[in-house]
Amino acid sequence: MSDLEQTTTSSASPWWTRHFRREIQQALDLAVLALAFGLAYLLRFDFEVPDVYRLRMLAQLPGVVLLQFLMLVFTGVYQFVWRYVGMAEVRTFLRTAAYSTTPLLLLRLGLPEQYAVWRIPLSVILMDTALAFGGLLALRVLRRALYERFERQHRADRQGARRTVRTPVLLAGAGRAGVLAAKELTQGGAGDVDPIGFVDDDPQKQGTVIQGVKVLGTTDEIPRLAAELGVHHVIITIAATGAASIRRIVDTCERAGIHVRIIPGLYEILSGNVSISRIRDIQIEDLLGREPVRLDQEDLERFLTGKAVLVTGAGGSIGSELCLQVARFSPRKLVLVERSEAALFDSDRRLRDLWPHLRIEPLVADVGDLPRMRRILATHEPEVLIHAAAHKHVPLMESHPDEAVKNNVLAVDGLGRLAAEAGVEVFLLISTDKAVRPTSVMGASKRLAELVCQSLDGHYPDTRFLAVRFGNVMGSAGSVIPIFREQIERGGPLTVTHPEVKRYFMTIPEAAQLVLQAGAIGKGGEILILDMGEPVKIVDLARDMIALSGDDDLQIVFTGLRPGEKLFEELELQGEQCDRTRHEKIFVGRLQPSTGSELEAALARLEALAEDGANGQIRVVLNELLPEASLDRRAMARPQREETLSGTTG
Repeated sequence: MSDLEQTTTSSASPWWTRHFRREIQQALDLAVLALAFGLAYLLRFDFEVPDVYRLRMLAQLPGVVLLQFLMLVFTGVYQFVWRYVGMAEVRTFLRTAAYSTTPLLLLRLGLPEQYAVWRIPLSVILMDTALAFGGLLALRVLRRALYERFERQHRADRQGARRTVRTPVLLAGAGRAGVLAAKELTQGGAGDVDPIGFVDDDPQKQGTVIQGVKVLGTTDEIPRLAAELGVHHVIITIAATGAASIRRIVDTCERAGIHVRIIPGLYEILSGNVSISRIRDIQIEDLLGREPVRLDQEDLERFLTGKAVLVTGAGGSIGSELCLQVARFSPRKLVLVERSEAALFDSDRRLRDLWPHLRIEPLVADVGDLPRMRRILATHEPEVLIHAAAHKHVPLMESHPDEAVKNNVLAVDGLGRLAAEAGVEVFLLISTDKAVRPTSVMGASKRLAELVCQSLDGHYPDTRFLAVRFGNVMGSAGSVIPIFREQIERGGPLTVTHPEVKRYFMTIPEAAQLVLQAGAIGKGGEILILDMGEPVKIVDLARDMIALSGDDDLQIVFTGLRPGEKLFEELELQGEQCDRTRHEKIFVGRLQPSTGSELEAALARLEALAEDGANGQIRVVLNELLPEASLDRRAMARPQREETLSGTTG
């Protein structure tokens, strides 16, 4: 529904919703409570109340009604939005009834006979409670029913005026998300959609009716049901599921020539970014998606809530998402460090829109500028430092080993030492699967950064130094999916380096959530490895995106592996002991780092070589320092064409 439609709907609300003030609701409630008490006495005495009890009833009525009304106020009933009365509100009504009944029962059982005027008959107390609070609920349900009836009529009139033809659809998934989707769609959340039935694989749901929509069969029966009902569209209403289920439904629909759409993912809905009725086409992220992340909220609250958190690289794909995830846990202060002012501005603006009361400090700074970083740490005194700033582009770093060493290694060492001296409790480094048996300068520099963290953890026992290692994230800057989308928009071809190249994938929110969870779990000195699931062939990814685009004429061209790239990425080194943690998607790897003296000498040598721009020698030192590395010892010529740089990477 557009903003204009929402405004029109709001302005066209019935007079009794526009003028139905809380005072009127309270007056009606008082009337219901008084009538319920009188009716309870009438029922108690078969509508022939003796004079003595009639006088007692009149004396008792004001006190009983006042007690019940005060309990309604105390339990927050008047803070409810009556339009959305549900089970949570019913439970509050029941609790209020219990609170108001208990004093009356105590008075009835505890007062002696001479205070008979305040001793209400037990049967009257029980009947009054049922009638009073049943009446209050009925009043609210009636208001809701009248409002919804008015809304349906108003929408029907509006659609009739526009001659809108609603598209019949099947909803795939009758779980909690399906119920919410059916409710919004039947009430006009998407004016062009008419849900005529559910399909769900749960046998117990077959034949049931949910929000007025019947479960007609299973997902395997979609082609038959669509043919019988004349349906050409299916909406997947499963907000939290694995990619396998979505892919199976998509394949079933595509074979039958049925168009498939989907509601937003659970993360998008819960974060408030979109409504559940914001239906969209299937995207490649849906087919690559994984099971929803289960977070240990208590661990994360202890890790982040009430603390000053500093994030470097806060404008990047991972860094900005980490900031969003951190903000959910109400830190005392969130410090954003980023050297790209445009990226920093975007990240800061987004955070302020979502959390206007959160204290946010955006700072333009280079993590390699140690005097500047020392002043930042002294001023803001962070307890948690998440280091996401890094050079990550593999081919570019092959041409610039000196810059890779400065930013990915020396800055980590310098910033880590400053953090420990400033009293930072946790220093969390974002690493990569390319650090495992590296064939690229970028991967080698990140592996060396991991060793630096382990070494610093031994030198500074008051700070926990941790590294978190994971693979590609979908949609990040420079990743394969945005590149494929651009190539599809240009009409192709899609460029793939090699038919057998495979990469791990996870969503940016999932990666950020697991990084924070790993930070809460780690004890110090570990390399925490995220469960990336099964690797995906890039050529299969390209074929899926071509299929989703609907343009079967798009071609795939193989360009050959680029400098530093390898066919397969790995997540752990040989000899690296990977143990389970208490989170099923996080593992811990322990490998003895180089001795402190060896590492410090190597870092000093690399710093001198980087200052001189001796790129060939830097490769030699990285190979010597990392026995598992296999870097090409030749300095690569700097790329001349942007097309070469933006070709598909794994």
